[in-house]
Amino acid sequence: MNLSLKYFLGASFLLIICQSSYAKIWSPAILSDNMVLQQNSTVKIWGWTTVPNEEIVLKTTWSNKEYKTKAYQGKWEFRVVTGSSNTSQEITIDGHEKLKIKNILLGEVWLCAGQSNMEMITNWGILNAKEEKSKANHTNIRFFMTPFYQSDYPQDNLLGHWVECNPETMGEFSAVGYFFGKEIHEKLNTPVGLIGTYWGGSQIKTWMKQPIIETDKDIKEVQKKMNNSSWVPTKPGVIFNALIHPLLNFKIKGVIWYQGESNVHNPKAYYKSFPLMIESWRELWDQNFPFYYVQIAPYHYTYAENLHAEIIRDAQLKTLSKIEKTGMVVTNDIGNVQDQHPKNKMDVGKRLSLWALNKTYGYDDMVPSGPIYKAMNIQGNKIFIDFDYAENGLFVKGKKLREFKIAGKDQIFYEAKATVKGSKVKVWSCHVKKPVAVRFAYSNSALPNLYNTEGLPASAFRTDDWDQEEGIPKENKNHK
Repeated sequence: MNLSLKYFLGASFLLIICQSSYAKIWSPAILSDNMVLQQNSTVKIWGWTTVPNEEIVLKTTWSNKEYKTKAYQGKWEFRVVTGSSNTSQEITIDGHEKLKIKNILLGEVWLCAGQSNMEMITNWGILNAKEEKSKANHTNIRFFMTPFYQSDYPQDNLLGHWVECNPETMGEFSAVGYFFGKEIHEKLNTPVGLIGTYWGGSQIKTWMKQPIIETDKDIKEVQKKMNNSSWVPTKPGVIFNALIHPLLNFKIKGVIWYQGESNVHNPKAYYKSFPLMIESWRELWDQNFPFYYVQIAPYHYTYAENLHAEIIRDAQLKTLSKIEKTGMVVTNDIGNVQDQHPKNKMDVGKRLSLWALNKTYGYDDMVPSGPIYKAMNIQGNKIFIDFDYAENGLFVKGKKLREFKIAGKDQIFYEAKATVKGSKVKVWSCHVKKPVAVRFAYSNSALPNLYNTEGLPASAFRTDDWDQEEGIPKENKNHK
């Protein structure tokens, strides 16, 4: 063998060794040890390789089927059928090296997203925190915990890891998410995976894909007026890019959402942006999943003028009729008008679970909501209000109903008297001879006291669609 050939072969061998040492197969963080995959469905398992056109083989412990594919431009992907399993499973991915994902469960997967009231962890000091933490030993509940991260461009991966639920990890995860998942887990006797992506103070535009905002003239114009902040992202799409886009291939059962307080500065935009966000997420995920959300609680805003939480709540209410497979939790009885972060997160999570159990999992005996405005009937100088979710009747906590107002065609609202009549409410005022509209709990810090017999509170509502300046209701404050 001549010397030049020996050098060529030697160099080629060293090149192969170097390539092999740097070659790698990997999957995104969401596909990792301790995860929960959506049961009884077809899920995507995907990742990357540094070896071009490499053949990848996948096997699971819950099936005898072997899956094969070839990587394309460094990416590989499988569609894998899942069953259900309360016991630990594994996935093995073989190429030039072996990747193994361990301690997998097959169950129900929910995304928990929004701002600070979803972000609020048990360790921040929720009600009964010590007792609830001590009981939080549920190895079949898993949390995917993500740090804060934003990006100007859509990301394919995100930071985060799956952990089993125990007192330590439960204390660091969304309290609302945990109590929701705990109810689902115990009622269905199935594993539950909860993905936490939340950021306190975040405006809804940061959770939407930027081109959606840029191509909608109304939303784009309003978003220009939104307040900027030095401590939370405000640029459209930056949270979506970092915390939602990397999850679009991951099969979920549904979403629970708690956000809206940071949009009270320009609340009218929420009528359009909130439903648009829901529909855009479903389209991008290619899943018509259920979306259950929390109506923001009463709060006494003292630090600025022209903040209208009542308009946000009305936009959230109207989303129920605009968008299918949605549900709304009312919190006007478990909030705190002096604290924008009420400490009762257990009931919020449980009320979200009522929507899921009733509408998603078919528990027809569970009433998912308090009274929701349905229709009105004018009879002389009185208006009778009908409600959904009041089939078994209504009741009042206290001596008399509060927070009802009534108006004639002059659009001036007067404080009204109101009484319960079975599953209806009768509303009237001596100052309004010919009423045409009713509003209920329509203010920032209203504390109403109307419930259904299941003990769930009625949502604030208005029967009018009067477009008054900045959404401020005209009221006569001289008459009670």
